[in-house]
Amino acid sequence: MSKQIVRINLWSSPRNVSTAFLYAFGERPDVEAFDEPLYAHYLTHAQAGDRHPAREAILASQLHDGAAVVEQLVLGPSSKDILFFKQMTHHLVDMDWSFMTQTRNLLFIRNPREIIASYAKVIPLPTLDDIGIALQVKLLQYLQEREALTAVIDAADLLRNPGRMLEAICAACGIPYLPQMLHWKSGPKPYDGVWAPHWYAEVHRSEGFRPYTEREFPLADHLEELAATCVPYHAKLMAQRLRV
Repeated sequence: MSKQIVRINLWSSPRNVSTAFLYAFGERPDVEAFDEPLYAHYLTHAQAGDRHPAREAILASQLHDGAAVVEQLVLGPSSKDILFFKQMTHHLVDMDWSFMTQTRNLLFIRNPREIIASYAKVIPLPTLDDIGIALQVKLLQYLQEREALTAVIDAADLLRNPGRMLEAICAACGIPYLPQMLHWKSGPKPYDGVWAPHWYAEVHRSEGFRPYTEREFPLADHLEELAATCVPYHAKLMAQRLRV
């Protein structure tokens, strides 16, 4: 009888602490970690794909067909007991979502003002589609209807109390918590995507989750309008978040 592999998708907003989340799971000896395996699929299918740095390198490094990614990686074989996929929700362009009924699904959210302020430093004119929050609400509803939602996690909650939050997340996923998830060596990881030099400078300097600090995120006028549009979506997600 073949072993039962636990398959975890972290469906994150962009410019979250999702890479640190990935690194935490990457410290586990029982985990095979994957960094945004649907990125090339997104770049191939999304109209905004040509705005992304390292586009050609990403396309050369990954499968372009999301269905093939699901078949070969997400639902594919592994020598490890756990497969952990850091995913961007907005990468789900022209995808059949039914595979999520065979995986654990974590929705990872962040205050949209923080997302927009960070995202605009790399891509100056982000849109609602770039932020991915409307799609996260759609995904929340889809997963709840199919009893396939494992947990909604707010980044600020994770940073305020990473130990207790990771313990609760592991319990929700049906796996044991390992304290070594709280720390990693600084620098790149072997499972980093080829886009890491453009986005991961800060997390590469880290050795664990950095404490959350409340601060203001001033935005240009056109970005304030986007932030206001995000508010009701964010409220719906926050109402469902995991609490410890």
